[in-house]
Amino acid sequence: MTTSAAAPSPRRRREVIDALRRGTVPVSGLDQLAVRLDGFLPALDADLDTAAVGGSAFKAIRGEYGAGKTFFTRFLAERALRRGFAAAEVQISETQTPLHRLETVYRRITESLRTASYPPSAFRPVLDSWLFTLQADAASADPSLAQADHEAVRAAATTLLDRRLEAVTRQTPAFAQALRGYDAAVNRQDQATADALAAWLGGQPNSAAAARRSAGVRGDLDHFGAMGFLQGLLVVLRDCGHPGLVVVLDEVETLQRVRGDVRDKAFNALRQLIDEIDSGRFPGLFLVITGTPPFYEGPSGISRLAPLAQRLATDFSTDARFDNPRAVQIRLPGFDRPALRELGAKVRDLYASGADQPERVRSVVDDTYVIELAEAVTGSLGGKVGVAPRIFLKKLVADVLDRVDQFGDFDPRKHYALTLAPAELTDTERSASMAGSPGPRRAAEIDLDLP
Repeated sequence: MTTSAAAPSPRRRREVIDALRRGTVPVSGLDQLAVRLDGFLPALDADLDTAAVGGSAFKAIRGEYGAGKTFFTRFLAERALRRGFAAAEVQISETQTPLHRLETVYRRITESLRTASYPPSAFRPVLDSWLFTLQADAASADPSLAQADHEAVRAAATTLLDRRLEAVTRQTPAFAQALRGYDAAVNRQDQATADALAAWLGGQPNSAAAARRSAGVRGDLDHFGAMGFLQGLLVVLRDCGHPGLVVVLDEVETLQRVRGDVRDKAFNALRQLIDEIDSGRFPGLFLVITGTPPFYEGPSGISRLAPLAQRLATDFSTDARFDNPRAVQIRLPGFDRPALRELGAKVRDLYASGADQPERVRSVVDDTYVIELAEAVTGSLGGKVGVAPRIFLKKLVADVLDRVDQFGDFDPRKHYALTLAPAELTDTERSASMAGSPGPRRAAEIDLDLP
């Protein structure tokens, strides 16, 4: 079963095709490429529903390299954006974004924050939208303010700010205090102070000390303060019309390669986050992590922290057909040959929908050729289908479809020989490629066992 998608706009189509041409996962338009994800959608939509009404959710995505974890999480984020959510994607890294430093994770969230209306970073527009909403809500609640001056409306909005941030203020008073200072700086058109306070609210270190003093706050954000700031961000998002926030912590399996004490701190931070979600501290948050099977089961993975392993434990001993998509951990099946062929055909059709020569694209790059190219790429990668999608789609778009569309006499069966240069492969793809494999191969030379 194929996930259905509405016809894309020319801009979305171009963004998807351009990303595939570069060999990257598109940021948007992923519904155009989704293959065999329908079985997950009811459970994911239920989690989004829970977050939208003030609950919270957590999901651990499990898959081998090449199984499509990044695609899956971006597909989920795009689905959430269409429902009015905000979304953020954070790449976990020992040096750039260590998981045990939640203040850094929070900063990455604000840096990558996006909404349907604003690309990253949408943090500043969200702040401004919230302050405008506060004034509108205050005026709506007290009709007498319609005739009042600006200062009276601002005072009512500040009172409303205090009330809505009451729970956050009890744990992290600096967040509400900095928001008040930001509001005041915006209203007096003090751009430098407003910029500094917005940066501090976003977790940026080394913001101007004078600006912080003017708002009555001091110091930089720490690990524990970051939890309160995240809570405050959720309040701000909800009040300006976003029912929740999807946060993806991608590549958490990299924790297996860090020093033991750092790894243990990171696992404990993840356990703490999950417990806070379960306690209801983060209404509107849908937290998603990704990892490989060794991360969930191996000796250097979450088994090092028994409480975390217990929280993520999921039974995968049954046939994958009966995996429970409502479980805390879900397993991506990865690509098989039929799925790869289906994906190639979808990309061909998407490309043709905006091509200069659409009929020529569809006739020359027909389903049989798509299968031949998929088999050729897979064969050049040692038969490992799960490793093939990225480079297969890159070759399909950049080497075949672009040429067919531009050159009337180009026939990929005659004029194109597949080559995989080491420089264009990821480490995983390079290790999968067959040692001593023959040189360039034409897709038409691949023997197919077709029904």
